[in-house]
Amino acid sequence: MTLNLSDPVDRTLPAVLSSWARATPDAIFLMSDEGQESFAETDRKVNRIANGLIAFGVGQGDRVAILMGSRPDYVRIVLAANRIGAIWVPINPDYRGDWLVEAIADSLPAALIIDGVYSDRLAQVVDRLSVPRIAVLGAPGPLAGRVTDFAEIADASDAPPPPIALSYGDTAAILWTSGTTGKPKGVMQSHNAWINSAESGNRMWETRAGDVAYNCLPLYNSAAWAATVFRALVAGIPVAMDSAFSVSSFWDRIRHYGATQTMSLGAMHMFLWNAPERPDDRANPLRTVSMVPLPEHLIDPICARFGIEKISQGFGQSEVMTLIGRECFPGARNKPNALGKVSEDFELRLVDDDGREVPVGETGEFAVKAKKPHILFNGYFNNPEATAQAWRDGWFLMGDLGRMDADGDYFFVDRKKDYIRYKGRSVSSFQVESVANRFPGIAQCAAYGVPSAELDSEHEIKLDVVPKPGMTIDPATLARFINDNAPHFIVPRYIEVVDALPYTPTNKVEKYKLRAKGVTAQTWDRQAEAFELVR
Repeated sequence: MTLNLSDPVDRTLPAVLSSWARATPDAIFLMSDEGQESFAETDRKVNRIANGLIAFGVGQGDRVAILMGSRPDYVRIVLAANRIGAIWVPINPDYRGDWLVEAIADSLPAALIIDGVYSDRLAQVVDRLSVPRIAVLGAPGPLAGRVTDFAEIADASDAPPPPIALSYGDTAAILWTSGTTGKPKGVMQSHNAWINSAESGNRMWETRAGDVAYNCLPLYNSAAWAATVFRALVAGIPVAMDSAFSVSSFWDRIRHYGATQTMSLGAMHMFLWNAPERPDDRANPLRTVSMVPLPEHLIDPICARFGIEKISQGFGQSEVMTLIGRECFPGARNKPNALGKVSEDFELRLVDDDGREVPVGETGEFAVKAKKPHILFNGYFNNPEATAQAWRDGWFLMGDLGRMDADGDYFFVDRKKDYIRYKGRSVSSFQVESVANRFPGIAQCAAYGVPSAELDSEHEIKLDVVPKPGMTIDPATLARFINDNAPHFIVPRYIEVVDALPYTPTNKVEKYKLRAKGVTAQTWDRQAEAFELVR
């Protein structure tokens, strides 16, 4: 069964929940170690929280900041806030001190809801905040006497709250970007942007009756909602939730829930691939998985090892979700590293710094225009300057670089801020990494630019590598491998073997931290070692 969402009135997140609660009240929606919960029961609990938020002083257009780990309560709070026209703003629970203060303060919330496990952390900075209302789910700890028990909010009437005028284009959420290249920006996402992304995902994943989506991504990240929670909501299937990703227990949890779909992001699937093989690797119900990004040469081996029918991949960002997608089947001969098919919902072109479309084969910035209302983001919260800079002549500039070949296939080149200008050439850090990742013994790597002593406007290439357990990496041997398998000008001048790379909680490498570290005493220098490039 599918919902008819052709009427914009029905295209809000709480309306979708209510539709399923009426159509299939006993069907399971939320699954976790807490148990299973139907669409109808979730709908009733959402009503209670919604009415409780109104009594708490939250109204339409207000922002509700949420500092919690991934759990079903999070989903209920999100849908309850949206039901009364409020906007939910996830706060990264890894933040502390100044970072935590800034994230909450920049959200300008009317209320903050936190998990009691973060009470100590919030207590250290609460006097620096001016949040008018704080509720704690669980023990208040040192915040006792200064906060409201969330149980009081969740114990309100389960009758539908007073009706409001809610449009499918209204902002439902503000999600802060990961900040891998600079200060985070608050991406304002509409109800329809979420729903449109979910519909697109379900078409690509070929979602059907009996599917169970599994989420272990953090809920302050767009991918968790777009790829699992809201996709399950729109499809009317269960979403199973764990609080965190675990390499050692991932497949046991997939089996526990009977999960047929999931998403892994950043380095998650590389951790799974690098884990020791087990006899029961294929003994799992997982049918399709989205792995972003995934080295091309691992598609078939991963499918074979874990018994996966199809790997779906998408290219987009919080501002424009599910822009390009492709399906990878075992044995299929996909064009290597092609991003896939552009969604019929968007126009896409590649432009230079002046906004002019670049010729076929040349690198340009992805520029996007929506063909339907409210499927691009609504701008950056409280940041009109950043919003204005992101648009040119009605096109949204993604900050990602790509190229298009003569067949019309698009390829990702790099983040614009990660592109390395080296001796008159523009070198993609992504290309350097794709070659290095094929070297035996590398678990993860990151390429980036460090300032050149000869020319301020140029950079030398540095590569940081993490060995697999029990392996050693000889930088000179690695450099020769890259030289043998790629153009000479992408061989890094600097290589450093490190214990770990700095990751965001969503497993994206924080390259700004690597650039700040630069060359160290442990860095191998190709020039100092008189390494001879073969041209």
